[in-house]
Amino acid sequence: MRPSPSAAVLAGAALSLAAVTGCSASGKHAGHPGATPHAAQRAADPPAGHADGAAPGGCPTATSPRLPLPEEFPQNLPVPPNAIVTSVEHRTGGRLVVTTVVRGGFAPTLAFLHQRLPKAGYTPEEGEVEANDAESNFSSATVRGRWTLRKTSDCAGGVYLTYLTSAARR
Repeated sequence: MRPSPSAAVLAGAALSLAAVTGCSASGKHAGHPGATPHAAQRAADPPAGHADGAAPGGCPTATSPRLPLPEEFPQNLPVPPNAIVTSVEHRTGGRLVVTTVVRGGFAPTLAFLHQRLPKAGYTPEEGEVEANDAESNFSSATVRGRWTLRKTSDCAGGVYLTYLTSAARR
């Protein structure tokens, strides 16, 4: 008996989703090869107990480990002063992904990005703002990148702010 086309599409979508999210058959998440040891360990550890000091859902608390911005992060790229770096990934092609949680809310963080990036010499490109998320590409003479901002229900007053950066193509 041949499976129906809709069943085949559903199965293919499920397999694709598992591959994209990095889930293994054991149910644990696979760490990204370029992730910091802390981020890879947090991804591999079960959430029970939150031994790393994070609240449920990965919201940093006062006792959470603080990761520094990596040396490769553009020094003049504005980061909100209350941002807590939660993961750093070095990807192929010299790309760098820095994920943070910012306390203080969506609107103030968005205003910070809209005001401070242009003042630091970054030109916004191809962005959009919706009720719970916003994103924009940006560039300078030396850096190309993208920031994403997401509201979260699991971190009171916190928003996820992620930067993807790489050297500008010449």
